[in-house]
Amino acid sequence: MADYYQLVVEKREKIGISATKTLRRNGKIPANYYYKGQDNINLVLDTKGLFHALHSGSRVFEVELEGDLQYVMIKEIQYHPVTENILHVDLMRVRRDVKMTITVPIHLEGDAVGINEGGVLSHLLTNIEIECLPIDVPEFIPVDVTELEMNSSLSVGDIVVSGEYTILTDQEVAIATITPPKEEEEPVVDLEEGEEGEEGEGAADDERSDDDQAEGGDTKEEKTE
Repeated sequence: MADYYQLVVEKREKIGISATKTLRRNGKIPANYYYKGQDNINLVLDTKGLFHALHSGSRVFEVELEGDLQYVMIKEIQYHPVTENILHVDLMRVRRDVKMTITVPIHLEGDAVGINEGGVLSHLLTNIEIECLPIDVPEFIPVDVTELEMNSSLSVGDIVVSGEYTILTDQEVAIATITPPKEEEEPVVDLEEGEEGEEGEGAADDERSDDDQAEGGDTKEEKTE
């Protein structure tokens, strides 16, 4: 039997804006518990307890509700747009004997051959969707990139499944690639449209002015004679 991180919850008797603000001032976070076919339950979480739960590496948590042990996942977390403090949490009940769909992170492992050849490693897919029992949810999916060469890639179909789960993400989706570094191009200065024409017109005007002066000088000399 797997060990689950225990998340301490309390039933929330008061609801509303005023009650919610009071909870947050006292280091508590309002939460809701959902399960298909049952009424939602308003709960209270301790801020520090939730922080430790989020950093425990667990995806499924054990909670005690009305004397019964239940197993939940965090469905959604609402954050303050400025302070990024947690404002509200939605918990969804899961059954240990029923398979579930969940998204887990992908961790790249190893030193790729292509990097030693001067290539750049790009991590394209950071999460993957799988199906498994709550007891078999992995903390992450490891992907070995050691043999990844220059101008090559790894896709979801290349993952070696080492746990009791089924991958649901399309097998053709690329996870990582190795490509040559981009060469820095020297900036090309383009003349704005009309610049060359204006210079040409200016030169033509100067030539016309010189011709006029020459003609004017000849006429004056003729009158003097």
